[in-house]
This record gives sequence, C-alpha cells and structure tokens, in this order.
Amino acid sequence: MSVFKLCAFADEADPSVSGQISALRENDIEMIELRGVDGRNVTELTTEEMRKLRKRLDDEGIKIWSIGSPIGKIEIEDDFKKHTELFRHTLELANIAGAEKMRIFSFFMSPEDAPKYKNRVIEQLGTLADIAKGSGVVLCHENEKDIYGDIPERCVDIHKAIPELRAVFDPANFVQCNVDTLTAWDMLRPYIDYMHMKDADCDKVIVPAGKGAGNVPQLLENYKSLSGGVITLEPHLFEFVGLAGLEREGATSVIGNNYNSKREAFDAGVNALKELIK
Repeated sequence: MSVFKLCAFADEADPSVSGQISALRENDIEMIELRGVDGRNVTELTTEEMRKLRKRLDDEGIKIWSIGSPIGKIEIEDDFKKHTELFRHTLELANIAGAEKMRIFSFFMSPEDAPKYKNRVIEQLGTLADIAKGSGVVLCHENEKDIYGDIPERCVDIHKAIPELRAVFDPANFVQCNVDTLTAWDMLRPYIDYMHMKDADCDKVIVPAGKGAGNVPQLLENYKSLSGGVITLEPHLFEFVGLAGLEREGATSVIGNNYNSKREAFDAGVNALKELIK
C-alpha cells in the first residue's frame, strides 16, 4: 500500500467543475487542491458559491484538501493592506471548504533586490500567519521563481522566522531557479508539509514527473522516509485557463506541448506519477 495520498490541481484537466470531477474520479484521485473554478480563480468565489461547491464535491466523494491560492503573488511594493483583505476572504472560503491547507507565496521581486526586502517579506508573511491563527488552516509557502523564496536559503529564512508557516516543495520550480533539488530538500526537510509534483528538464521545460532534472524518484524516497503524505499533482503539461495569471508579468513557464488536449496531458501526468509510487 502506498504511503502517499494523491491530490491534484484538476483545473489543468478542465476549467469546468464537471470536467474536473470527471478527471479526478476517472484517475482514482479523491482530493483536490482548488485553484480554478469554472474559469475563475478560487479567490473570486462568494461564500455561498463555496458552500454549494463543497456540497457538490462532497457528494462526489472528493475532498478539498488545500486552497491553491495566489496569496503572496503580488509585487513586494504593491498594496499589502488590500491584499490582506483578499487573504481574509480566501481564509473564510478555506474554512467553508473544509480545506486543511492553503498555499501562499513570498511576493514578486528581482533576485538582486531580495536582501533589501527580507525584513518586509517576513513582516508581511508574519501578518498573514497571525491572521490565520486559530483558523485550523495551515499556511504552506511554495518555492516559486521570481519571489523572495525562490531558493532554499531564502525559504529557510522564512521558516525560521515564522515556524508556523510550513513548506510545500515543488521540484520543477527549483530546477527553473538553477537549484539542485536534493540540496534544497535537505535544507527544507524540517519544514516540509507536502509536495507539489511537477518536473522540469535541464532546459527548464516542464515534463512529466521523473522525466526531468528534478531528481523526483529520490525525492519520493526522501518523502517516504518522512512517512509520506499528500502529493498534489500540478503537471503543467498543457496550456490551461489561468496559467498566465500564475506568472509574474512578462515571465512564462516553458511547456512542451506534446499532448493534444488538457485532459490527455493531465492523464499523462497522473500516470507518470503513479508509475513512480506504485
């Protein structure tokens, strides 16, 4: 029996909730990291819309494991007070959804500016952590290119300063930042809560799990040594609704486009991961 539990960003299979349900059920995945809902970002839902969505997914036997929020994906000089209002709303949605986790980020900036913004980043993430206290939702920082926490050294800065903030480990994002994923794992191991699963090759092109330079098989062994846990598939193998909104303005992920449809690419991503953990 696998020590891993599979979850997925099912909006990569289909923008519609109906299509996402089909993709999850047909791939025997019982959890979703909710991000795109009928072509809208999850943060745009009203509380009533989330109640209806949760009931619909509950009826289908699908648990909302995490909210794949865009919180923290603003420029460091943007209006943080306004962003906290969006965060409070998203946290309320997470509670209604019954989500255990919410992934967040540590603000867009250029790498050369990171040292001067360290204190502001920690202060702002600390504010989010304070707001979330007592909510029952664990905030998980995702390593991502073009943010403060793009490399493991700066991720460690964050986690040491804010112990309640956990880490969601994404191999492809480290590859795209020219970081060895095994080194990153060793540095972040005490803080890792769960994994996002996507891989990238040496040219930084997104590929199925295990086909790239992310050392995914060894990372899975390392994760197993932590008694395993949830892996959220985030294949990024085909253009999908909302992809552009995940990137800093002017930046794009390179996708191989070796598939004929979103669903074909999603299924390929699932199968690659299942092959690794069977």
